[in-house]
Amino acid sequence: MTITLYGIRNCDTVKKARAWLDGRKIEYAFHDYKSAGIAAERLQGWCKELGWETLLNRAGTTFRKLPDADQQGLTERKAVALMLAQPSMIKRPVLDLGRQRLVGFKPELYERALRAY
Repeated sequence: MTITLYGIRNCDTVKKARAWLDGRKIEYAFHDYKSAGIAAERLQGWCKELGWETLLNRAGTTFRKLPDADQQGLTERKAVALMLAQPSMIKRPVLDLGRQRLVGFKPELYERALRAY
């Protein structure tokens, strides 16, 4: 099973996650969803599994610059549309282990999840 790290190349948190994985010689594929986009089906699957509230980066500049009308009354459908239109609104990184996904970077969670590999 291939491990895939989803994120944006110049994001500091993604850089930390990549350095952590590289330092432990863990092989993974990197998917930059700012340049390569994200498939709607994949994002919708993540939302079903993790919840759109977990995936939507409300603290980021991209979200904060949205008009109030776009920020208010969010539903899963609206949040997915926003994230597809502007992938930088997806929290990062997303570590896809095949049977499990982790959002954000916490070394202790990565350690625990990757022990099985």
